[in-house]
Amino acid sequence: MSTYVVVGLQYGDEGKGKITDVLSAKSDYVVRFQGGDNAGHTVYVGDEKFVLHLLPSGVLQCKGKCIIANGVVVNPKSFIKEVNQIESKGLRTDHIFISRRAHVIMPYHILLDTYREEEHGGTQIGTTKKGIGPCYEDKIARVGIRMIDLLNPEILRDKIEKNLKIKNSLFEKYFDKPTLDVEEIYNEYLEIGKQLQDRIVDTELELNEAIRDGKNVLFEGAQALMLDIDFGTYPYVTSSSPSTGGVCTGAGVPPTSLQNLIGVAKAYCTRVGNGPFPSELDNELGEKIRQIGGEFGATTGRPRRTGWLDLVSLKHACMINGINNLVITKLDVLTGIENLKVVTHYKTEDGKIIDYFTSSTEKLYNYEPIYQDLPGWKEDITKARSYDELPQTAQEYIEFIEKYLGINVYLVSVGPERSQNIIRKELF
Repeated sequence: MSTYVVVGLQYGDEGKGKITDVLSAKSDYVVRFQGGDNAGHTVYVGDEKFVLHLLPSGVLQCKGKCIIANGVVVNPKSFIKEVNQIESKGLRTDHIFISRRAHVIMPYHILLDTYREEEHGGTQIGTTKKGIGPCYEDKIARVGIRMIDLLNPEILRDKIEKNLKIKNSLFEKYFDKPTLDVEEIYNEYLEIGKQLQDRIVDTELELNEAIRDGKNVLFEGAQALMLDIDFGTYPYVTSSSPSTGGVCTGAGVPPTSLQNLIGVAKAYCTRVGNGPFPSELDNELGEKIRQIGGEFGATTGRPRRTGWLDLVSLKHACMINGINNLVITKLDVLTGIENLKVVTHYKTEDGKIIDYFTSSTEKLYNYEPIYQDLPGWKEDITKARSYDELPQTAQEYIEFIEKYLGINVYLVSVGPERSQNIIRKELF
């Protein structure tokens, strides 16, 4: 078997897109298995910058097929827009397909997401207002519209009518907002179905056959473990499982097929939106890291909160995911900081010292991070292509992470460009 899973280990934005792009050059399939166009994967190819939201990051290099699998919620308008953008750069998109089982983000999902976030007195999660959560809600409530329904006019109309009966009542009576028209939405999405019909296919059978045939299959996650609906900082999380386990339900492959489990983490930590962030640097240094690292959301443009590397939460993420290959990105951003810190323990509200993550999001706000000080480096490391070219203190920083987690760092990223990597072990 030659399967590879790339997942985030922090709060998203770790650089998974770049790693997927690098690995996709040797992949026969690249598969997105959860999330939607709330993801933002930035890939640099020379001077060209590509910001992808729904398409797999491997679309730029994969010579085989790119799959948006059943676990993804698909905004077909976003899909068409991204395909057009890729094609305008002279790149092919005829290798991109969507699972028939994937659920469709409808206009009412986006409005629900927006109205809830804007509601006074409500608990703001800090969503991207892309309709992701409401679409997953309908999926679980068994009233969702799937990609295959776009190809069946009678089923599509029936589902839209039933959904709008409830949604319009909510818009009108609870949010005091205008209602939506059944006919308008039906005609628009029937036409979208016709436009995408050749791309809407059964994917799970082909993926399992590819795995049995020894093809290189790369599964790409969006968001990250600390935003996982079960194991993240609930309720400030996404609505899916961006873990290695999410591959099984999100792409229809068995856990026995998963081989190389690759976890991506920044050399520091960032978070977008609300929720606890024990190692946050809400100061001048935090702003410096934000500016140097370009820490602004690829989807929303929102400034990311920045902080020191939190090894307690990282250990939690590695445990849940079963990571056997670690990637550390943006090591170059820490250049010039004389004294570095990493979180090794938490001090709880009752004074207890712990080295494990808590299920209580409310308590996490009051946990005090306990740091280990590590020396920094001043040398420019962006041109380093072998581990020995890194300054001694940069190597010590990587090795401290490895020792704490008990996992080897197989790749260190020292810049945003595709080639700016130190690869310590070939996975393919």
